Amino acid sequence: MLFTLLAFALALGLLITFHELGHYWVARRCGVHVVRFSVGFGKVLLRRTDRNGTEWALSAIPLGGYVKMQDDPPEGASAAVVAMSFNQKTLAQRSAIVAAGPIANLLLAVLLYAGLNLMGSQEPAAILAQPAPNTPAALAGFQAGDQILAVSGTNIQSWSEARWGLIDALTSGGQVDIQVQSASGAQQNRQLSVTAGEISPDQTDLMAAAGLALAAPRPQVSQVMPGGAGEQAGLQVGDVITSIGALQQPNANQVVTEIQQHPGSELPVSLDRYGASITLSLLPTTEIADDGSKIGRIGVLLGADFPMVTVRYGVLDSIWRGTTRTGDTVWLSLKMMARMVTGDVSLRNVSGPVTIADYAGQTARIGLAAYISFLALISVSIGVLNLLPIPMLDGGHLMYYLMEAVRGKPVPQSWMDNGQRIGLALLAALMALAFFNDFSRLFS
Repeated sequence: MLFTLLAFALALGLLITFHELGHYWVARRCGVHVVRFSVGFGKVLLRRTDRNGTEWALSAIPLGGYVKMQDDPPEGASAAVVAMSFNQKTLAQRSAIVAAGPIANLLLAVLLYAGLNLMGSQEPAAILAQPAPNTPAALAGFQAGDQILAVSGTNIQSWSEARWGLIDALTSGGQVDIQVQSASGAQQNRQLSVTAGEISPDQTDLMAAAGLALAAPRPQVSQVMPGGAGEQAGLQVGDVITSIGALQQPNANQVVTEIQQHPGSELPVSLDRYGASITLSLLPTTEIADDGSKIGRIGVLLGADFPMVTVRYGVLDSIWRGTTRTGDTVWLSLKMMARMVTGDVSLRNVSGPVTIADYAGQTARIGLAAYISFLALISVSIGVLNLLPIPMLDGGHLMYYLMEAVRGKPVPQSWMDNGQRIGLALLAALMALAFFNDFSRLFS
């Protein structure tokens, strides 16, 4: 629990502080006096005032931060002080300062995604299992062993890239062109036709529903016990079992079951030993299980053998892929919001701080790459959410500025007051829904 809370606090603190840095940087470029930049909320623990008169503070609650600007000049202020007030700036400058926060989050997502691409990672190759009958993938002609090479003209290296490349078609429906390399090595083009999938936390994975699933890893010998039946038969660490008994291309569970069901009986075994095909004969020893039945043992530990690829790109490719990934995520987020409004996507997908904290902890435990990917996704979400035209959010202020540009004068204060009430009600309802979904998942 403590680890999850720390991962959540670090994520939220970093992302919101970066958001506020965007506001701060553009405000300073526009000549606005920033009174305070606080990392965290609540009681100030440490503070320092720089030569520009800005107080930099570290506060007790590390869940974000804020920037306090000089909105209006103090009474009797000099012309220079008046000019440093936010409300004295031009419409374009005020708009730039407000938009800078969400844009900073989107830029951070680009940098995080680019960093992941530049750092590189080991991922499963996009090799498919046999599609279930009558699924879209089966109807399109996909076969076991097909490796996805490209989706809609974009080259694919790994299973995660294939999933991301297909997510738009799977959620919106339509046709998508997929280039594959078959198990025989031939390159072929296939067209996958899918209907819009229902997005809900309780629904089946859309890739699996379309018949696209990652091929099961082959059973590989990871340890041979001295004196066991496996050692006596000649099994070695690294051997991949391609058949045993009557089973062809079995998975690890099937191999274990087959051995257990044949105590004292010889089993023919075919192996792939570093590219060479070898056939052996196994004679499982007989042991008595807890229930008194006889089972076979061979004294071998099995692991998983699956083709892995190193996904890594150069600097320019990493930046480009980071930019396109961020843009695609923004577009997908907006589409999902629109489909929630129309009822095509369940409102149960709205998540709150409890779910986000849970994901923060899970991804941090998986590893640095997973946690960085989580940070990038949440950074995009913060950027998109803040650009929505809802009063009290940055997008609400930009909406008022747009109205000011059309009217040629500022929006009446009564409009802004009413908008604040509406915005507060909308955000309260959204937060209530998010908490309801969080606790429903927690206790279901």
